[in-house]
Amino acid sequence: MAGPFTLLLIRHGIAEARGEAWPDDSKRPLTDQGMTRLRKQARGLARLDVGVDLILTSPFVRTRQTAEIIASAFDPRPHLATTEALTPDGSYAAVVAELSKHTRRTRIALVGHEPSIGELAARLVGSRHPIPFKKGAIACIEVDALPPQGPGALQWFAPPKILRSIKR
Repeated sequence: MAGPFTLLLIRHGIAEARGEAWPDDSKRPLTDQGMTRLRKQARGLARLDVGVDLILTSPFVRTRQTAEIIASAFDPRPHLATTEALTPDGSYAAVVAELSKHTRRTRIALVGHEPSIGELAARLVGSRHPIPFKKGAIACIEVDALPPQGPGALQWFAPPKILRSIKR
């Protein structure tokens, strides 16, 4: 399918702190505050009339929870799929390969971790400098093709506080 394709890059919400309570980083969940804030952010995103056909997420607990909360704000609810490409150790090439499997979807959200989500955003817009993402921040990038053949266009970038403040 021909583009353009809209990619929403999302950093997971506020998670439990690293440490002895969570020796396996992949199992760290969102905090109660993190979930509450993400629900407000998801409603703000939906109020912008942003559509999502598919949400790709890292398999880590906190990213999966983030993806589920974001998905719950949309009607119809987008399909969720996990991919190792979005783990903290994932590569740009792996993300592009994953995106190439979903060319029938034109509005795809990707839920990941810092610094990799900021590095991915930078690569997609042709920058050599990572874009810093606060927890819960969302960038909207439009690309002409999957896999991207050149730099995409940053349509908007929303810190979590702005998304939470959007009222209808």
